[in-house]
Amino acid sequence: MDVESNNKRATNGGRQFTPPSDSDSKESSVERELNGEIEAVELNGSGSGGHSNGHVKKLLAVEDGRIKRKAKRLIQRQNSGSGGSANQTNGNGAAVAGGASVTALGINRIMPSPGGYVVPHRRWKNSRRSRTLNRGRGLPKKGGGGGKGVWGLPGSEALAEVYEDENDPNYDSECNDRNVELREVITEITPEEFFKLAEPIVLEYYEHGDPHEVALSFDEILQAPMREHVTSILVEIAMDHKDSQREMTSVLISDLYGRVITGKDIEKGFNMLLANLPDLVLDTPEAPIMLGNFMARAVADDCIPPKFVAKTGEELRRLGLGEHAEQALRRADSLIYKHVWAHLDNVWGMGGPLRPVKTITMQMELLLKEYLSSRDVAEAQRCLRALEVPHYHHELVYEAIVMTLESLSQTTEEAMCELLKQLDLTCLVLPAGMEQGFLRAFDDMADIVLDVPLAYIILDRFVERCNRAGFLTDKIINNVPSRGRKRFVSEGDGGHVKPTTFTMRD
Repeated sequence: MDVESNNKRATNGGRQFTPPSDSDSKESSVERELNGEIEAVELNGSGSGGHSNGHVKKLLAVEDGRIKRKAKRLIQRQNSGSGGSANQTNGNGAAVAGGASVTALGINRIMPSPGGYVVPHRRWKNSRRSRTLNRGRGLPKKGGGGGKGVWGLPGSEALAEVYEDENDPNYDSECNDRNVELREVITEITPEEFFKLAEPIVLEYYEHGDPHEVALSFDEILQAPMREHVTSILVEIAMDHKDSQREMTSVLISDLYGRVITGKDIEKGFNMLLANLPDLVLDTPEAPIMLGNFMARAVADDCIPPKFVAKTGEELRRLGLGEHAEQALRRADSLIYKHVWAHLDNVWGMGGPLRPVKTITMQMELLLKEYLSSRDVAEAQRCLRALEVPHYHHELVYEAIVMTLESLSQTTEEAMCELLKQLDLTCLVLPAGMEQGFLRAFDDMADIVLDVPLAYIILDRFVERCNRAGFLTDKIINNVPSRGRKRFVSEGDGGHVKPTTFTMRD
């Protein structure tokens, strides 16, 4: 571009531009622009020729011999169909804007919107429209469910997944099968688990003694394969307790028969116990005798037939049973040999707190009579423990005192004193029970003396003998009753001088 071309005039809306002088070169570009003294030059060639394609050349500012480009800005583009004059060019080929702004070619390439509002550059950062140019339909990404902290469209978690990938590690072919048939599955418990469930029920039965509650509890936990284990569990638990609990167990087996278990189940349970006797003997040496008593009582209660215990040696060997099982069967067979089975009701004795009071009192009287005939203190102590009524031992002391008063014999007094002394030394009868028994006898002396006139004399002698033995407390000695001696007429008035009396005549 030569010097002459710099002197050309370019008109823009009727305004004339002149080249600046050297004196004005020191002025700032802002002032020159305000004063309209900025020289315009054509981009790409001289301004002599026009452009046939109608494009407008952008004018660049010249400052100090170098071209300074203006910064690109996003502007509103005017629609060609709207009001206002269109772009024109003058005869010299300069660009003329009739009320419209000049649009840069680069911006036209960035926003190819033919006739709308160009989104400001600041809004592009937060826009969800696709950044890919000339691709897609301009819809939001992920259907509007994307963004920070977003796990999908609102409510999408309630929608069922239409497509399920079989390669997904969490894919379950059985759960995703549409043809699913649901069935109720009842898990079968093992004998060990059933024993843990049944043991608390049996121990609670030993407290309340109600077979009906036990039957209801077994109905809740019992399954068909476990019915044959009921008898074996009941007998195994009873072997670790006393005779009173064994009697209650025999009663429970009889009550459960026909309601919870059958005769075949009871036979299978006893067969399990016979096979397990070698292990039971390690904990309970008398297990064969106890098992024989249980089987004999079951026969007497019509729970199993008598032929169950009448097995020969060949049958035992065929069943693989040892000598302990043979001993148990022989014990049961000997108990049911008699045709009268009434004695089997007391196969476990008459003990236990559930027995009537009169029955316990009668057992204590028989115990004392047997002791007087044998003078065996150890046997008397064993029988007293077998009664299992420690809270009722004061009745034994009371019966011993009454029996001593009625015997009128010093030999009986010595025997009873020795028995009570040994019971106190072994703590089989506690001091409280001893005091209660003596005090009860002291309170009933008014009735006893009617049958035994010498009861007070014998009681004084017996209490003195027991006091020398050293097992009576001060409370018993201080409460011993004494009966006043009847005074006779010959004994006078106790030494008082009678007043002188005079006859009527005097």
